[in-house]
Amino acid sequence: MAERVEASSVPEGENTIEEREVGAMWELEQKLDQPMDEEANKLNNMYREKGLSMLMLLRLSFQSLGIVYGDLGTSPLYVFYNTFPDGIDDSEDVIGALSLIIYSLLLIPLIKYVFIVCKANDNGQGGTLAIYSLLCRHAKVKLIPNQHRSDEDLTTYSRTVSAEGSFAAKTKKWLEGKEWRKRALLVVVLLGTCMMIGDGILTPAISVLSATGGIKVNNPKMSGDIVVLVAIVILIGLFSMQHYGTDKVGWLFAPIVLIWFLFIGATGMYNICKYDTSVLKAFSPTYIYLYFKRRGRDGWISLGGILLSITGTEALYADIAYFPLLAIQLAFTFFVFPCLLLAYCGQAAYLVIHKEHYQDAFYASIPDSVYWPMFIVATGAAIVGSQATISGTYSIVKQAVAHGCFPRVKIVHTSKKFLGQIYCPDINWILMLGCIAVTASFKKQSQIGNAYGKMTTTSKYKKNYFSQWTAVVLVMLVTTLLMVLIMLLVWHCHWILVLIFTFLSFFVELSYFSAVIFKIDEGGWVPLIIAAISLLVMSVWHYATVKKYEFEMHSKVSMSWILGLGPSLGLVRVPGIGLVYTELASGVPHIFSHFITNLPAIHSVVVFVCVKYLPVYTVPEEERFLVKRIGPKTFRMFRCVARYGYKDLHKKDDDFENKLLTKLSSFIRIETMMEPTSNSSTYSSTYSVNHTQDSTVDLIHNNNNHNHNNNMDMFSSMVDYTVSTLDTIVSAESLHNTVSFSQDNTVEEEETDELEFLKTCKESGVVHIMGNTVVKARTGSWLPKKIAIDYVYAFLAKICRANSVILHVPHETLLNVGQVFYV
Repeated sequence: MAERVEASSVPEGENTIEEREVGAMWELEQKLDQPMDEEANKLNNMYREKGLSMLMLLRLSFQSLGIVYGDLGTSPLYVFYNTFPDGIDDSEDVIGALSLIIYSLLLIPLIKYVFIVCKANDNGQGGTLAIYSLLCRHAKVKLIPNQHRSDEDLTTYSRTVSAEGSFAAKTKKWLEGKEWRKRALLVVVLLGTCMMIGDGILTPAISVLSATGGIKVNNPKMSGDIVVLVAIVILIGLFSMQHYGTDKVGWLFAPIVLIWFLFIGATGMYNICKYDTSVLKAFSPTYIYLYFKRRGRDGWISLGGILLSITGTEALYADIAYFPLLAIQLAFTFFVFPCLLLAYCGQAAYLVIHKEHYQDAFYASIPDSVYWPMFIVATGAAIVGSQATISGTYSIVKQAVAHGCFPRVKIVHTSKKFLGQIYCPDINWILMLGCIAVTASFKKQSQIGNAYGKMTTTSKYKKNYFSQWTAVVLVMLVTTLLMVLIMLLVWHCHWILVLIFTFLSFFVELSYFSAVIFKIDEGGWVPLIIAAISLLVMSVWHYATVKKYEFEMHSKVSMSWILGLGPSLGLVRVPGIGLVYTELASGVPHIFSHFITNLPAIHSVVVFVCVKYLPVYTVPEEERFLVKRIGPKTFRMFRCVARYGYKDLHKKDDDFENKLLTKLSSFIRIETMMEPTSNSSTYSSTYSVNHTQDSTVDLIHNNNNHNHNNNMDMFSSMVDYTVSTLDTIVSAESLHNTVSFSQDNTVEEEETDELEFLKTCKESGVVHIMGNTVVKARTGSWLPKKIAIDYVYAFLAKICRANSVILHVPHETLLNVGQVFYV
């Protein structure tokens, strides 16, 4: 069954006659169907983070090498060549470039990311969307207004309050003041997310091509087609093993990366001692000034090559979901960072003496005795280098889905111990196809040179380094912008500290960006195209999601209308439980009225289920469900709000259904326990009130037949009495202040009867009733909107996973209620 519903606006002048009725109706609605604040207060906050032993911390630090640092660790393969593509004129230029590399590694990966940005994680979750979640909790900037005060009582809903009149409070007020500012913030967040997705396509293609390109070291006459074919085969193998999970992949890749770092560190130390120890003077920043003074514009453009020394840093922040922050900090500070410094210093020492080897500085500087072992490890490390961006892409896509910014995809948790370790099969295959397309495009371009440095200046592979530069630097700029808001609104840092951080970050990153701009036409446009496509998808999906929620809010059914139907709802109440899914945490959804007006029967027990994702990383199991009764007991209608964080997984079995019904049973026990007297009088009084309300509803909606003022007097006089008999919510304070829980036999029998009735209904069957809303552009809409809604969104909605699949609803118990919504 389907229904056509069109969202329309009514001129203000036409509403003036009904203003008093609407106001009184709204007041009654609020009292009949109140928010679940009191239910939230009843929950016990039992959730605690488990500490990690030192042995476990070292183990995770080891595993993080294979997942987080592969891309960053393989940068020594090509940095110096891309910095000096036309050769080295002066040995002092090598010292200047080395100084730039040292301070780039020090300022960006070590200080900014590992010790500042990574601390802005949302209970272990990283990436631009995790920052957005933090901001949503500290300011009202979320565009989907589905948050309630009860959500703030969650253990994981941590936030700080700004002092009135402080700079943070003024910033918050400014950000919340205009709707366009909220939209602009979301666009910035999505831009950073889309750049990360683009990086997830480019980095594996470049890394794997680096590895296969090494085959031509001793076979320069080998066809480029063979190199591309081998790269594609390796890519297919790399993405095919992702379903084994981060834990297993980490154990497989970590030894390779560990050996790689040990090799480059030891080789670097050997080269420093053998060739020129004076390169250590590059630790003085003076040589950076001399470098730019000597090379001028060429030196500034060479910053693009220096930027390659910190690629992979942006993925590091997204990958902190897979490992504890302390494990990542230990691995980078005490192992990765020193090894990288030794590797770059060693290559610089070699180039000072052998400037002619600028094209193959890495392999030329390796001692002959370890050349082939190093070549094999380098090939493996180059392949592993793409894992950081692949894992990071899974993490940010899951967060985007939970925020309503990405089509629904399947999420698989691959570890029972660490919930942050996930796998997205849909995204995995999309990334694989994108990587293959990028790699295969080399075949029709100019000759593929040696990916380890023996590339010609016309090499298409070199141009794809330029494309990676663009993605990396834009993600860093977005992160810096968002971190300014975090430091103000969340950390409440002094404005001087914020200014210092902002100045240093923007100074370094805008310098890199200015160098990358010169290379936009040489491949830098590739990530911009990928990001534009991703941004279109995410923007259209989010826009339609917001409109659907607004439609649900504006078309929800009046509680007084439901109560006016009587306990049977004017239908045949058949045995069983009906779970009606809705986006609303309060009110009766429109699909329910559409359902009962088209079918002559409804289940004996009706539960309105709202599955809501909150801007938190997880919701503890004992705090997940909120349950309350709607209307009198004779109606047997309940509401359940199931709350999830963006890290949580909806279980694939009967757990959700069983836990919901268990929570419902517990609610009935507590509710009956708290009633001081028998409910028999309550039943009779509520039933009589129900009939009186039925006449009240008729009075309100038939203004032509009754006097308006008399109706409203009758309506207002009944509100307090109705609430006193219908509102069965019991506060946490009442629960603890009750003198005695002993009830008379009548109450115990009623509790037993209702629980037995619930059990009988469950045995009769549980049916999941879900809305299937089709969104279409309204007639007369402008052309871009029609394309976005009728084609882009319709296509995405068709190919993405349905809500019933994501929630693992059994197909044999599913009932879809269709409707068409015009925006």
